Amino acid sequence: MESQSNQEVYKIKKERIWQFSTAILALLLIVSIFTNGFGIGKEDITGAVVQGANKEKPTNSGNGGSVDISNSYFKGEEDAPVTMIEFSDFQCPFCGRFFTQTLPLIQEQYINAGKVKFVYKDFPLESIHPMALPAALAARCAGEQGKFWEYHDMIFENQALLSDSILRQWASDLGLNTANFNSCLDSQKYLSEIRQDLQEGEAAGVRGTPGFLVNGQLISGAQPFSAFQQAIESQL
Repeated sequence: MESQSNQEVYKIKKERIWQFSTAILALLLIVSIFTNGFGIGKEDITGAVVQGANKEKPTNSGNGGSVDISNSYFKGEEDAPVTMIEFSDFQCPFCGRFFTQTLPLIQEQYINAGKVKFVYKDFPLESIHPMALPAALAARCAGEQGKFWEYHDMIFENQALLSDSILRQWASDLGLNTANFNSCLDSQKYLSEIRQDLQEGEAAGVRGTPGFLVNGQLISGAQPFSAFQQAIESQL
């Protein structure tokens, strides 16, 4: 009788352990679903560097918010039928990928053909990219001397080298008046304009970099050329 009683107790304990383990596994599964596999706040698999959230697919928006591009640097024809605005971070690796892999195709097929006006806006993520803001300020200071796009390209071609001293060296390499450039950079002359870009991007739905508006349609992340091609063609 004692042996049978012990067996019954063991059976009951075993069943309770199994029930408890099952409940724990179910709880972990639920948590995993709601945190994208415990991946809260990581870099987006689409190529967007985000803060506090993952955007796994391109996001489309009908209006894109109110974005003032009157004083922004752009490539292409002023009156091109499609306006493509990039909100970018000079230290963002996915922005660098877009610059290297996708922008040349957009340039060749749409910007040079007069179909797209490509506008650059600053969206420095200072909490994770400490050189993003200094680089944005430096590019605008180079723009004062007519070399914004040359400086823009210099940064993205050499992202790994970003430092205060190299920002000043590039100004010299591009033949800029270094005294004027350094004065502009040291004073953070364009800080308010960069902050304005950030506010406009956030209002338009941009949550990470790179972020794009194609005639108001929001595309998040360093998407392949085909994604931009589809968005552009739908507007032509």
